[in-house]
Amino acid sequence: MADAPAKLRIDKWLWHARFFKTRSLAAKQVSGGHVRINGDRAQKPAQTVGPGDVLTFAQGRVIRVVQVEILGARRGPATEARTLYTDLTEEKDNPPQNPGFEGKGRPTKKDRRALDLSRTPKG
Repeated sequence: MADAPAKLRIDKWLWHARFFKTRSLAAKQVSGGHVRINGDRAQKPAQTVGPGDVLTFAQGRVIRVVQVEILGARRGPATEARTLYTDLTEEKDNPPQNPGFEGKGRPTKKDRRALDLSRTPKG
């Protein structure tokens, strides 16, 4: 990574950092006005970013805030991609989807029988 340039296109950097599967998806997000660089909306995919810039964008249902640390020369493995940025996104404690069931999974047939026997009135 010693031959990395001083500035890099934002769509390329987002693709190198593995936030988007393809460069065209990254370019589409930037063109749609869904990416901000240091609080300002990115106008086009050719806009450049450098170390120290803060990017804000939506990834799925999560708003990601990352700070560019270094510019990569290639799209490498995920471990290499994680070195390109510092994640500033606030961690949110997501409640479980079904809190009443306590995450034990589906009851077995034996468990269902025991539950049915405990519910039937005796006598």
